[in-house]
Amino acid sequence: MKDQQTNALLQHLIKCITACEHCADRCLNEKDPAMMADCIRLDRDCADICTLTARYLARDSAHKQAALRLCIAICQACEEECAKHQHDHCQRCAEVCRQCRKACADHLA
Repeated sequence: MKDQQTNALLQHLIKCITACEHCADRCLNEKDPAMMADCIRLDRDCADICTLTARYLARDSAHKQAALRLCIAICQACEEECAKHQHDHCQRCAEVCRQCRKACADHLA
């Protein structure tokens, strides 16, 4: 790995992947999973872009900046959707997405 900042960002991305996958799974077990459809979709999208971004960073891809920008946008969308729901797993996911979004933005700067 390149440096401490990249290593720290990779840890944020992994944490976000885990939180999003957990949230999506827990949403499926809520009383009305259909009502949680947008949350589940964004959780899955966020986990996927965080995975791709981590892979691009790890191999120092020429496309890592584009991946970071997309990761910021999807983390923000997931954060906003999860924040709408009072479930603990949604609130936790929103916070982890916020932290990941900020770490990606800091890395771009």
